[in-house]
Amino acid sequence: MSIRVTVWGENVHEQTSKVVQEVYPMGMHNCIADALNEDPEIQARTATLQEPEHGLTEEVLQQTDVLTWWGHAAHSKVEDQIVDRVQAQVLEGMGLLVLHSGHYSKIFRRLLGTTCSLIWREAGEMERVWVCNPGHPIAQGLGRYFEVPQTEMYGEPFQVPTPHEMIFSSWYQGGEVFRSGLTYLRGNGKIFYFSPGHETYPIYHQPEIQLVLKNAVKWACPVPGLWLDNYTRKATPPVEDIQERGPKLHEPGSEGLR
Repeated sequence: MSIRVTVWGENVHEQTSKVVQEVYPMGMHNCIADALNEDPEIQARTATLQEPEHGLTEEVLQQTDVLTWWGHAAHSKVEDQIVDRVQAQVLEGMGLLVLHSGHYSKIFRRLLGTTCSLIWREAGEMERVWVCNPGHPIAQGLGRYFEVPQTEMYGEPFQVPTPHEMIFSSWYQGGEVFRSGLTYLRGNGKIFYFSPGHETYPIYHQPEIQLVLKNAVKWACPVPGLWLDNYTRKATPPVEDIQERGPKLHEPGSEGLR
C-alpha cells in the first residue's frame, strides 16, 4: 500500500511574485508533490491555504499518513481550529515534515512549545549541507555532504528544543552554521524539520533535496497498530476479575478522550 502524503503549501508567493512564478510555475506544493510521486511507494496530493478549511478537512487528514508543510507570508492566516486538527492527528501518529520557513508556522511552534526563531540573511549564497547521521533512513543515498548553489541563510541560535536526532547541519558562505535537519517525536507522531527551500531559488528541483523528502516521508510514516482507537477512546475492560465500586459517569460503551 502506498504512503499517503498531503503536500500543504501556503501558495501566496506563487501568486504575488514573478520571480517565484518563474521558478515554480505550478507552485512549490506541486513541485514537491510531483517529485514525491516519482517514488512508487508514495502517493502525494496537494492542499493550499486558499481552499475551504485550508484543504485540511477531517476527511483529508484521516486519509493522510504524512503531511508536509511550507509557509512563510501568511502564518497568521491559518485558522487555529485547523492547527488543533493537525496537532491531534500528529499526536495520534500522522507524520509531519516542516519545510524551510515553516519553522515559524503555528503548528510547528505549537508542537515544539518554543518561538522557533532564528537568524537569517537573503543573499543567494551557497549552502553546504553536511550529513551528520549517515546511518539514518532520511540520509540514505547521500554522500558526506551536498551543496545548494543559492539559498537563504538560516543561522544559530535556532530557538527549538533539543531534537531527538540531528540529521543535517549546514554551513553557509557567510560563515554561519545551522542545524538544518532535525527530528522530533510528539505523542505517536514523527516530525522532521528541513530548512533548505527558499522560494526564489530552484531548491525543490534539486535531486538531493527531493531524495531527502522521499526518505523523510518513509521515515515519518506511522507504524500501524501503535495507537488503537478501541483502546484509547473507550473504557478498557480489566484483565483480572475486579469488584467494581463507586458511581459511574459514563454509560457502557461510551467514548471519551482521557
